[in-house]
Amino acid sequence: LHTDIMADNHSHFQHLYFVLTGIPGLEQNAQFWIAFPFCAMYIVAILGNITLLHVIRIDHTLHEPMYLFLAMLAITDLVLSSSTQPKMLAIFWFHDHEIEYHACLIQVFFIHTFSSVESGVLMAMALDRYVAICFPLQHSSILTPSVVIKLGAVVLMRGLLLVSPFCFMVSRMPFCDSQVIPQSYCEHMAVLKLVCADTRVNRGYGLFVAFSVVGFDMIVISISYVMILRAVLRLPSGEASLKAFGTCASHICVILAFYIQALFTFLTHRFGHHVPQVVHIMVANLYLLVPPMLNPIIYGVRTKQIRDKVIQGCCGKDP
Repeated sequence: LHTDIMADNHSHFQHLYFVLTGIPGLEQNAQFWIAFPFCAMYIVAILGNITLLHVIRIDHTLHEPMYLFLAMLAITDLVLSSSTQPKMLAIFWFHDHEIEYHACLIQVFFIHTFSSVESGVLMAMALDRYVAICFPLQHSSILTPSVVIKLGAVVLMRGLLLVSPFCFMVSRMPFCDSQVIPQSYCEHMAVLKLVCADTRVNRGYGLFVAFSVVGFDMIVISISYVMILRAVLRLPSGEASLKAFGTCASHICVILAFYIQALFTFLTHRFGHHVPQVVHIMVANLYLLVPPMLNPIIYGVRTKQIRDKVIQGCCGKDP
């Protein structure tokens, strides 16, 4: 009997689809026009991150920990933005609201896995800045290319191992008749609200993953910057202090752009019942688009080596 039920569920899932509403509370005409700035930001994110990867790849002087982590961040941003934006634009422009069940789960997997990876890469970059400023002479021997690659692999495996159970648990649960997701993309909590079963284990596991990943990474980032601040304030030269702060300014901007929106989206989904839905969904949409767009701009403008290489490429100057 159990096998028959599972077979029925599997057959049901093969034909199941969800309806993504886009931005609830916003008129269809407004959604059509708002897609243009979304599209522009997506193009900037794609071009910026590909440019960043190209510059780092061709310039061997940039094969250092900071830039290797930056390349990991660019790859993560490309995956994050591309996992949602094409479908989102199809909803806004072509009214393509339906998404197939398995495609929805794949979207959930990529969004949450690479959000975890992005958080982990930001943590690794904070550790890199800590070692570079507090132990400048040992920096190259501590953070060797192999250590950097291993850190990246650990961050990726953490995301894969923690997020995979989301999709596995949801895939084994029955869904209600309602197939409407009041968002522009499939997100774990939004999909979970359509399940016709007890979801306390799923919700508890989701909270555990969110707080363990973000909590651990933010603690490491905070400790790293406290130690950096202590080391910088001990420097005898004011010019040296400003230079040290300058190397961290880009990273701090990126951290704020990512975590502020991520925390707002996460907390609103679970506890923000009084937040207008249109505000919540707009921030949720921007959360997966603004950081991927801003990261290459921030690092391109504030990092001299990258800025010079981009200018050389644009102007056709020899190095």
